Order: sequence, then C-alpha cells, then structure tokens
Amino acid sequence: MNVLLFGITKEIVGDSPLHISVESNVKNVRQLRSFLLKEYPKLQELSSLAIAVNNKYAQEDDNITIDDEIALIPPVSGG
Repeated sequence: MNVLLFGITKEIVGDSPLHISVESNVKNVRQLRSFLLKEYPKLQELSSLAIAVNNKYAQEDDNITIDDEIALIPPVSGG
C-alpha cells in the first residue's frame, strides 16, 4: 500500500510515497492511523492529520485496500 505524503508529513516520515507492506494487516483508516502514529511518533505532535482515500477525506471506519490511493494531509494554514 502506498501513502502519499504532503507538507510536514513528508518531512517527518521521509520520502513519498510511503510503502506499507500487506503484512502490516491494515484494513481501515483507524488501523492505518494507529500504525502510522506508532511507526512515526512525531506525527502525534501535529494539531490534525487528515487521511484521504481515493481523493476524498476518509472516516476512521472506512475500509482501505492495497489498490486505494491514500494521502496524509497535514494541518494547513492560509492567508
């Protein structure tokens, strides 16, 4: 599973996309968030962290598959 990273998430995690192996057993957004926060504790310091699946903001119980396009969207400030 590939996860696209933007902004500060790319700085915290490293190269984008992030590859998560099938063996991680991530089946939904909640499990993905848990996995990422465990692997990259600095993500917990962000004021928010949205997850998009197939170009739509995802809910925690949304299922994900190896073929989905997943993106981490950090807090955004604008002016």
